[in-house]
Parts: sequence; structure tokens; C-alpha cells
Amino acid sequence: MTCIAWDGKTLAADKMSCSVGYGYTVTKIYRLANGGIVGFSGDGDGAMALLAWLNSPRDAAAYPLGQKDNDTSALVIEPGGAVWSYGKTAYPQRIECQRYAMGHGRDFALAAMHLGKSAREAVEVACALDVFCGNGIDTLELP
Repeated sequence: MTCIAWDGKTLAADKMSCSVGYGYTVTKIYRLANGGIVGFSGDGDGAMALLAWLNSPRDAAAYPLGQKDNDTSALVIEPGGAVWSYGKTAYPQRIECQRYAMGHGRDFALAAMHLGKSAREAVEVACALDVFCGNGIDTLELP
């Protein structure tokens, strides 16, 4: 499961992944080839397909075919600061909130950021309170 949080400056993510009751450690946030940053929730293989597409020219016709049938989501912060949420199609939704969170621990993270915590601190709160979040925290910022 997952907690991804964005506070307008930092993208933070826990490192817990689960498969059939087994938890293991993964990386969920990456720097894109264009200098942006991205965080993923959902299926890991779908995330890697989306990562490859995001690092390509982003041709809608080349969008990963499996996306329409899985629950992988990507939170993309472009180099200029625009925030987009990708899901089942190549046509993202613009996120206009200063703070945003997604994944299983999202509610805990949003509450923490609402109370003034950073994205990293928000993910720490989610990891403390949600049994499906944990195994460490990664953070990235735009250059």
C-alpha cells in the first residue's frame, strides 16, 4: 500500500509494498528525465510502465495499454511546478491544491499537512497510524 504526499515543495512517499499478505520495500518516487518528479500508487508493474511513458515524448497513442484495467496512479510535478494526476488515460487532471496526498495513508497525511506538517512529516504520521504504510520514507524536490 502507499502514502504519497506533496506540500508544494517536497514530494514524500513511504516504501511499503504488499502482495498476498507479504510486505516488502520499494521506491515509489522518481525524478523524471525532464527534471520533474513523480510518485506512484497502485500496481508496481503499472507504475514502471507509466514511468517509462512519462520519460518518453508522452504520445497519447503510446500510453500503457494496461492502465485502463489497473489502479495505478501517478502524481506528476512538472519542472515549473504544475501538478497533474494520471490514471487510466493519457489525459491527466490538473491538481490545483497546495497540498495533496494519495494512497492508503492519504487521509492521515492530508490531516497532518492541514495542521502545518511537511510532506515528509505527513508521511511519517501515515506510517505511524496506517498498518499498510511504512518501511521508510523517500523525498524529492524540484531542482
